[in-house]
Amino acid sequence: MASLSTTLLFCLLLILSFRLAAAAERYHIPGFLYTRSRGRCTAQFWSGRREAWPRMVPETSTVSNVFGSRVYERYRSDLTLLEAAARNDEESNPFGGLVKEGTAALLNSYAREGFPYKPWQVKTLVIRALVSQAAAASQAKDFLLANQACS
Repeated sequence: MASLSTTLLFCLLLILSFRLAAAAERYHIPGFLYTRSRGRCTAQFWSGRREAWPRMVPETSTVSNVFGSRVYERYRSDLTLLEAAARNDEESNPFGGLVKEGTAALLNSYAREGFPYKPWQVKTLVIRALVSQAAAASQAKDFLLANQACS
């Protein structure tokens, strides 16, 4: 009798877990411990090195070489694009979000046909957004939306 109730309990838990997974997928509920966006254009995708980076911007390039000398005020001089794409401090640091999403947007502008920004636009918008935390947060959000909408 005990094995039958254990088997029934196991089956019930299994069915319940499948239903919860289906509901989470349908309503885009985040995972229990950590949710990672899986799109082909996100900063997480590019930092995972699942695809070759465009030759115009190798992953070892520094942020200052790519975006210009004005970024010295906000970022380390040796910060690479790969490190910028892998950042996870965008919640507390708007400039961190700007360099993370700006890097992904720049990579997408070179690698994804139909991406809404051209490379020169991404570079210009990053430089312009360095003036304040509000401007950086706003531009980072715009880049994030473009990166997530890209396929």
